[in-house]
Amino acid sequence: MKNRPALLLLALVVFVDMLGFGMVIPVMALYAEKLGASVASTGWLSTLYSLMQLVFAPVWGRLSDRVGRRPVLLVSIAMTALAFLFYGLAGSFTVLLLSRLFAGAGTANIAIAQAYVADVTRPEDRAKGMGVLGAAFGMGFVLGPALGGLLSSYSLAAPGFAASALSVLNLIGAWILLPEPAHRSAAPATTRRLSALFAELRKPGVRRIIVIYFLAIAAFSAMESTYAFLAEKRYGLSEKHVAYVFAYIGVLVAITQGGLVGPLSRKLGEKRLLVIGSVLQAVGLAWLPFGEGVSGLLLASAPLSVGSGLASPALSSLLSKLSADEDQGGTLGIGQSAAALGRIIGPVSGTRSFATWQPAPYLGGAAIMALAAVVGATIRTGRPEAAAPRGEGQQA
Repeated sequence: MKNRPALLLLALVVFVDMLGFGMVIPVMALYAEKLGASVASTGWLSTLYSLMQLVFAPVWGRLSDRVGRRPVLLVSIAMTALAFLFYGLAGSFTVLLLSRLFAGAGTANIAIAQAYVADVTRPEDRAKGMGVLGAAFGMGFVLGPALGGLLSSYSLAAPGFAASALSVLNLIGAWILLPEPAHRSAAPATTRRLSALFAELRKPGVRRIIVIYFLAIAAFSAMESTYAFLAEKRYGLSEKHVAYVFAYIGVLVAITQGGLVGPLSRKLGEKRLLVIGSVLQAVGLAWLPFGEGVSGLLLASAPLSVGSGLASPALSSLLSKLSADEDQGGTLGIGQSAAALGRIIGPVSGTRSFATWQPAPYLGGAAIMALAAVVGATIRTGRPEAAAPRGEGQQA
């Protein structure tokens, strides 16, 4: 794989970014409750965070197409550091809510990282590069909650301060070490280029991938928002043991993305990888509410984790390949906006349906992932005409 050092540096940046994000997750609701919020109100912390990601993901991605990946990534990391600092200093629920709004805007930078991967990898290595990025993402999310839980024993604000410090170190490291991709195609700041971006979204293949982004994240987040309740009510696990199971899921996802996606994508192609991953997630979701004992929970979680690890980088790689070179950041950003919309709708629908009938969000999610597999099977994977090789067709 060409530009491997740059890709590994980017993976390190994403890992540290997600480490800080994960640190505040376990105790955020408790922190909000301490600041006077009702239990019902704490849901706004996640909803508004995801809403800001929905808005800002294509903004950051499109801006990075115009001015460069590195400067936009540095600005987003600096915003994240400030957001976590405000989180630690919050003296009221209102300030805490504002800090999460700011954090949502700052951390909507995954599209920049994905566009960076597209810039520094050959098309045949694209899925492997996305897998490395996904593995860094997953490992940060696995280790972050564990560190946050440890720090919260000192203070519920401590994870916020620690996450802010990590983001500052991340900013310094990225500033010194992370280069601008050598082969990024600069998109002219014209309405014509903006029209070209919307033309990208009118292509059936791109549209279908955006739909799959939404479906997959909505199904997964509905499961995620009720998983702890299911583990407690059906499987009798304590909060501590639920955290261990989440770590188990994260490790499986990271191993899949870091070790299996590259060779499997070269052998099978991203389209088949997406379909297989979606089917595995459907199987895992349908199995989860009916497993027996802790071993049943772990067994049902395995195809869900592996399927997610296969489908996510395949989805990003396909969207990148079907997008014009000069619109990588913008188009990938819209994909992340669709994912953010799924994270807004999924938890609300999941918790409400779970309260009515425990298996509902899981069987519903399985049906959604089966639909995603069908849609994925219809994607045409040929390169669009707009995405001519770099240096060619840029005059049009």
